[in-house]
Amino acid sequence: MHALTTAFKELVSLFVDDGTLAATILIWIALCGLLLRLLPMGSWQGPILFIGLAVILIENARRGAKSRSG
Repeated sequence: MHALTTAFKELVSLFVDDGTLAATILIWIALCGLLLRLLPMGSWQGPILFIGLAVILIENARRGAKSRSG
């Protein structure tokens, strides 16, 4: 059973390197799913989702680089 648990943890770590990044992305997607329906123009939903995800990724990379440098 221990080997199965270890294998599962390794499999999850392949896809989720940083738990806060994954949680933030899920929260952003949920917020966009709930709130972007209120916008009258449907063409803005994609760019807002993309820009939010890009900002989240950039911020996470900046924090990661800052913590590695000292």
